[in-house]
Amino acid sequence: MMGDERKNTDPATAQAGTPYQPLSDADWPPDLADMLPGFAGRLNVYRVMAHNPALLRSWAGFRDHVVVKNALGPQRSEVAILRTGHRLGAPYEWNHHVCRGRACGMEDARILSLRGAPEAMAPEDAVIARAVDDLVDHARLSPPVREALEALVGTTGMFDVIATVGLYSTLAFIVNSFDTPLDADVAAQLEERPIG
Repeated sequence: MMGDERKNTDPATAQAGTPYQPLSDADWPPDLADMLPGFAGRLNVYRVMAHNPALLRSWAGFRDHVVVKNALGPQRSEVAILRTGHRLGAPYEWNHHVCRGRACGMEDARILSLRGAPEAMAPEDAVIARAVDDLVDHARLSPPVREALEALVGTTGMFDVIATVGLYSTLAFIVNSFDTPLDADVAAQLEERPIG
């Protein structure tokens, strides 16, 4: 099947006419069967990435490090992800990580501040946001931003911020290119508890 013929059979998440829908279980590539019960089968973004099985397979290790084993800790990681999602205009990413940010103890006011100017954020969040902004705007950390980031999170954490922005930039390109629908559980959480 090609293009529009690949439809997610879940009516709660399918968007008719949008190319490269999240693959349903029935359309899941056989060579990725072992990945379906894990992270790849849980989110629409990875069900879209499954249109390229080799990419999804090789993505797993990088994702595991950035999402699970990074040196930043849950809240700092969410700050980097939320700022990246905001800067790249990726509502799928932003909305998912509003829920993840809340789940790791972030207050809504703090989450919403990540859409604004770094000067209006908590000082640690501002350091990470400036790093994200440098990477998005200039594809590099300027020396003062790099020094502030390394002072906050150490050398390993600095590299993990760069990797986080890289990973979530790629995901933003995917979800924005194919209008990937928000996962039903996230949509339900945000309907029950909207964020400003």
